[in-house]
Amino acid sequence: MTTKTMTGVEVRLNPEGFFEDPSQWTREMATEMATADGLALTDKHWQVIEFMRREFTEKGTGPTVRVLGKASGVSIKELYELFPKGPAKTAARLAGIPKPKGCI
Repeated sequence: MTTKTMTGVEVRLNPEGFFEDPSQWTREMATEMATADGLALTDKHWQVIEFMRREFTEKGTGPTVRVLGKASGVSIKELYELFPKGPAKTAARLAGIPKPKGCI
């Protein structure tokens, strides 16, 4: 576990950069992380990020790419355009939730 200061708040991250405590997450932190990744978050990005957080809150885990493509309102093709380095993994990290099961 490492700590990192984002938007003036110290947060705990695992070695892959996922929040240890999802309650520490804020939208501003997501924007900061996305900028560091070279992403400018659009309304479509936020649609996916908010869906990820809702799924985690309701089910205790983030959705897979397949579920994202079927239930988030964003197609799988769009997901890969929005999050080219892996939609489920990247969106989960930006949403402040653990890496979904099945992600490499």
